[in-house]
Formats: sequence, structure tokens, C-alpha cells
Amino acid sequence: MHEPDCNTIDLSRRHALKAGVGLGLFGMFVTLGLLPKSALAAVDRKVFEAKTLKEAFQAMGGLAPADSNLINLDVPETAENGATVPVIVESKLPQTEQISILVDKNPTALAEHYTFPEGTEGYISTRIKMAQTGTVVALVKAGGKFYKISREVKVTAGGC
Repeated sequence: MHEPDCNTIDLSRRHALKAGVGLGLFGMFVTLGLLPKSALAAVDRKVFEAKTLKEAFQAMGGLAPADSNLINLDVPETAENGATVPVIVESKLPQTEQISILVDKNPTALAEHYTFPEGTEGYISTRIKMAQTGTVVALVKAGGKFYKISREVKVTAGGC
């Protein structure tokens, strides 16, 4: 009879335990109300498939977003590596509901999308990929209306 080796790890058991713990935590967060209902809602697939900024705006419901000086978009003028372009978006608009980051020259326009529960500060700091030099747009939904701000970023080495 073969005795199990103490150094052998039962990977299927380990994966099952990890999955169970993850689902348990997710369920606990939902039950306690720590995850907003919007975290469970799916974003329309059309937004992720949009190739142009206009298509993305239409898919999100903001056909002609107004420019706003209450949104701060911090991006570098020149990004040496398009694979990791730092982006900070801060919305000072009251009742900020969503912040999306779009790039006009990427294979798909939508780079990032965030939904905020009521009373949450409209602030994100992230990194995006850019295929080439192009315009980065921060699209903010606040009080049921869409607003935007944009900046050009020169990319010396593409990331998409």
C-alpha cells in the first residue's frame, strides 16, 4: 500500500478551498451591504465593443457630454510606455455616479469603467494601456447627466 507523501499537495482540494472562501466572502459582503447593487449589475456589452468615442458615448447614454472644469484629469503629456499610462480622475461634481476612461485611438474606446455608490468620493487612480498617441477622455455621470474632460497623451512605445 502506497502512503501519501507529506510534500505532495492536493491541488484540486486547494483550488476548491480557495473558491469556497472567495464565494463565501463575496456572499458575506453582499449580505452585509458592503457591495453596492451596482457591483452586481452588468454593464451593457455595447460599451465594451465600441470602437469610437461617439459609439461609446451612445452606448453609455451620454450622447453629447458637456465639458466640465469640475473634473480633474491627470495624465502625463508623454508616456514612454503605452502599456502602463498613469491616470487620475477626480470629480468635484455633486452626486458622481460613474467615471469612465476612454481612449480614442485604442482598438476599443473604453479603457476603464467605475460605478460609485451614493455618498462616495468620485476619485480613481489607475493605469491604462494606450496603443498609440491619442486623446484620453474622462467621462463622468453625475446627477443623471454626463460631463467630460480630455487630454492628449503622446505615446513613444505602444501598449495594446
